[in-house]
Amino acid sequence: MTVYFIGAGPGAADLITVRGARTLARCGVCLYAGSLVPRELLAECPPDARLVDTAGLNLDQITEEFVRAHEAGHDVARLHSGDPSVFSAVAEQMRRLDAAGIPYEIVPGVPAFAAAAAALGRELTVPTVGQTVILTRISQQATPMPPGEDLATLGRSGALLVLHLAARYPERIVSELLPHYGPDCPAAVVAMASRPDELVLRGTLADIAGKVKEAGVVRTAVILVGRTLAAEQFPDSYLYSAGRERDQDRGGRCAN
Repeated sequence: MTVYFIGAGPGAADLITVRGARTLARCGVCLYAGSLVPRELLAECPPDARLVDTAGLNLDQITEEFVRAHEAGHDVARLHSGDPSVFSAVAEQMRRLDAAGIPYEIVPGVPAFAAAAAALGRELTVPTVGQTVILTRISQQATPMPPGEDLATLGRSGALLVLHLAARYPERIVSELLPHYGPDCPAAVVAMASRPDELVLRGTLADIAGKVKEAGVVRTAVILVGRTLAAEQFPDSYLYSAGRERDQDRGGRCAN
């Protein structure tokens, strides 16, 4: 018996990975975050699978479901939105499984920031403009951020920031980032990325907070701030440069 932490992707049911869908199809138990995971994905489960919506469960209750499945010999698909590696609360679940002696594996998924970039039609890393992406959040009504990870500190880097779990507090974000990015810095908000009701807001730090409030966005959104969001004048990447030597013995692929 194994617990599989599966990244369900950002919202669209067909953005789950092939491995994720195949794993889901052979698990006798499925625990899913009902408020975030598309219900269409549950159609991939076996017809007789036990389906458990964890939206109303605490960590102890979720652990009890793992133990119950383990004792019955059933594999568990633990569906999380996006990718399990960021802001998924998987770490504490794995710690509980280690203590209980229950094996587990992680199946990666498409993260929300990737779906947001696709919705915006932008590459987040652009030559000479920005090559760093910082995924973070704020601690308004959540676990406190570690020292040195506040927005004022991260903003000094000038890197593209992607903020999760922050759509309710656009004014705070703007006030903390303005000194480092300036009012003309491009900003965007993507809510419900990849879903039929996807909403894309574009602007700058000077006006993005007002647009978020006007649109009524409060959850299931990422906020992006950085110069690469509107970069137009930049050199071509060296990756495909005509002047770069290529290893012809490897089918024309670029040498490392």
